[in-house]
Amino acid sequence: MADANPEDGRHGRGARGGRMSRRGLLLGGAAGLGAVGIGAAGATAAHRLAGAADPAPGSESAPLHGGRTVPFHGRRQAGVETPPQSHATFVALDLDDGADADAVRRLMVILSDNAARLTQGVPALTDTEPELAELPARLTTTFGFGRGLVERVDADAVPDWLGPLPEFEQDDLRPEWGEADLLVQVCADDPVTVSHAVRMMVRDARPFGRPRWSQSGFRRAHGSQPDGTTMRNLMGQVDGTVNPAPGTEDFDHLVWGGNGPDWMAGGTGLVLRRIATDLDTWDEIDRPAREAVVGRRLGNGAPLTGENEHDEVDLEATGPDGLTVIPSFAHVRRARTGDPDERIFRRGYNYDLRDGVEGEAGLLFVSYQADPLRQFVPIQRRLDELDLLNQWVTAVGSAVFAVPPGCEEGGYVGQTLLEG
Repeated sequence: MADANPEDGRHGRGARGGRMSRRGLLLGGAAGLGAVGIGAAGATAAHRLAGAADPAPGSESAPLHGGRTVPFHGRRQAGVETPPQSHATFVALDLDDGADADAVRRLMVILSDNAARLTQGVPALTDTEPELAELPARLTTTFGFGRGLVERVDADAVPDWLGPLPEFEQDDLRPEWGEADLLVQVCADDPVTVSHAVRMMVRDARPFGRPRWSQSGFRRAHGSQPDGTTMRNLMGQVDGTVNPAPGTEDFDHLVWGGNGPDWMAGGTGLVLRRIATDLDTWDEIDRPAREAVVGRRLGNGAPLTGENEHDEVDLEATGPDGLTVIPSFAHVRRARTGDPDERIFRRGYNYDLRDGVEGEAGLLFVSYQADPLRQFVPIQRRLDELDLLNQWVTAVGSAVFAVPPGCEEGGYVGQTLLEG
């Protein structure tokens, strides 16, 4: 790990004129306390990883959910088919102008090591607040590469689909939420865990680049609903009903299909769209009108032609007036396709920046698919052309990233690109 921390020695000046400054004393003391804390937290994690029995459920020392972990190492990165956690932050970074392929390699070695530790409840190597790492709460850290990062390593290795999406008429994109070189997706069931992991990642990435944007979102608190319950967005809609099931051949084909260069085998494409929602005007229309706009019942998410959420949508069904039950402008009709390969896997999060009077709320629409141009774009074009929901929702941010395969112990994410 000789090259794993380019900032080693940055606090080496502790004295001035033979007398240690108050700041130097505090920094030195903090470092010492941090080392003690790291040892204690590391011992706790080692105890867990060694298979020692957890405290009995219901005992005072047993966390309800905080001790749950998701493996970091593996053929595929966690955080895609992992059951969605309650909190997420997506941080995009741009590399410094002088950062070359070797700098990218060193960056990914550091960040992968941080993620491998933090996801198992072990603090990062230079963590001065190790107690904040003790409860991983199903923490996952997923990395995505932008076109600029891949071009710095090998211009011939860029997937055909990696880059800005085509323009859509209904979009009102803001440059501050646009493309970037590196995406760090951090998810957990505890917001403190997410905050701390993001801080560690951004801090250790500073010698190589700078943050471009950060977007945070939430779902229902973990444990408040049965596992597998489809999320609701802030418009009250059940959001993401038609999703391929993780662990199936269908999912593997659509998400991990490997449509790209060899280094992407076991990876996927990530589309992140920031969708602002006009909740005030949405409140002005009645419930039947809302259901007609969506094509589903708000109560349980069932299609207007069915009784339960996962009932098949019948686009041909007509009512007593002879009109189709699901209108031509309904969201579910515009999103449907007869092409089985024209599907995506959604894993979105709500966001709310309102202060009670002004501010923005909406959805961080996150989808994973083997080829965004082949799978995501045709769906979005149909929605762009005739989806009445567009009167209340507007995409204000858009970015695409290549999510590389995972790594084994001793390796790092991106190794297939950087050493392949």
